[in-house]
Amino acid sequence: MRRPLAVALLAAAAFTAAPGARAAADVGPTPGRASEGAGAVLDGLKTYGHAVLHAGDGSVRQIPAGLHEMRVDGGGTLQTYGVGVAGYAQPQARFTETGWGGSPLAGNAEAGRIRWVLEHSYPQFNDLAGLAKASGAGALTAESAAAGTQVAIWRLAAGAPVEAADPAAERLADYLQREAGRLPEPPASLGLEPGPAAGPVTGAAGSRIGPVTVRTRAQSVSVTPDAAAVAMGVRVVDADGKPLTSAADGSRLYFEVPAGTPDGTASVTVQGSTKVPVGRIFSSGIPAEAQIVAGSSESAASAGAAAAWPAPGQAATGPVGTLAGATAVPVAEATTAAAPESPDEERLASSGSSAATPVIASLAVGLVVLGGMVVLLLRKRPLEGDHPEEEA
Repeated sequence: MRRPLAVALLAAAAFTAAPGARAAADVGPTPGRASEGAGAVLDGLKTYGHAVLHAGDGSVRQIPAGLHEMRVDGGGTLQTYGVGVAGYAQPQARFTETGWGGSPLAGNAEAGRIRWVLEHSYPQFNDLAGLAKASGAGALTAESAAAGTQVAIWRLAAGAPVEAADPAAERLADYLQREAGRLPEPPASLGLEPGPAAGPVTGAAGSRIGPVTVRTRAQSVSVTPDAAAVAMGVRVVDADGKPLTSAADGSRLYFEVPAGTPDGTASVTVQGSTKVPVGRIFSSGIPAEAQIVAGSSESAASAGAAAAWPAPGQAATGPVGTLAGATAVPVAEATTAAAPESPDEERLASSGSSAATPVIASLAVGLVVLGGMVVLLLRKRPLEGDHPEEEA
């Protein structure tokens, strides 16, 4: 009976440790970083004609083709065309601004030609008579111009077998597709460098961590540190250490962290009003519903950035910040490809531990204690069959 008893005790130890292990495994990912630029809600298709789509199974169907309108969070409106021919973006769906790399245009060699189409057709080029003459369309209305432009975009974005139902719109689509040059990807309406994808800038408490550079066409943007940063005494300053409440394109922001501040993170949000550049993508999270900007009013936009610093004596990781007036913040060179996503992960990475370390340690201690109990029980309770004289 020694072995069954020992097995039972060890099984009990494993069962006791399981909730802790499950809790460690169930820790969710850190919250996503803020996106750059504008957010908007789709109002729906507003100026449009029709197109004929030839499906792969040989069927033919008529679909609407033209301009959508969006309401920008915080104020402003956008005009957009669809990127995916099969996608029907739902009114009231929420969209966020993104670059080509985060959209169906990622890696698409025709993306620059789509931007050319947008810059040289309706509504950016609002002279319908001139557009009709250049394209040989005869006469164009706003609806047929929007339909022809949308058809050209669908063809370039995905090689879609689609044609405009109206002959004038079809001639415009052919002209735009044939003449399209290549333009570079437009910048975000409002962004910070390094951007969210690069992770936080890092440095040491007692220094100014940064810089983070503002990129925008707005004349001025507001600069607001998060409440937790303010509570810790962290300030957002310029290269001379002067507090910043506003900035412009090219401004450099630094996080000034008081000496002795416990390891942690801080973030800053910049907000302003500007036109969203033609060619920017708005995504709902469903690739087929992606929209591309064809026109914009003055619209609200925002962007965020973060800084992280370790406890004294620990090495910083992530993008290395620079100290204003010096060449670099006095921190150790990063040894990992990316910074930890949270202060807790940063402490664990610096110590060589992982999130499972407390669970493993607890299990080891429990097994030692239970092993001692097994030895004591076995010494105190000799069982039948253990004595040679009884077996004889």
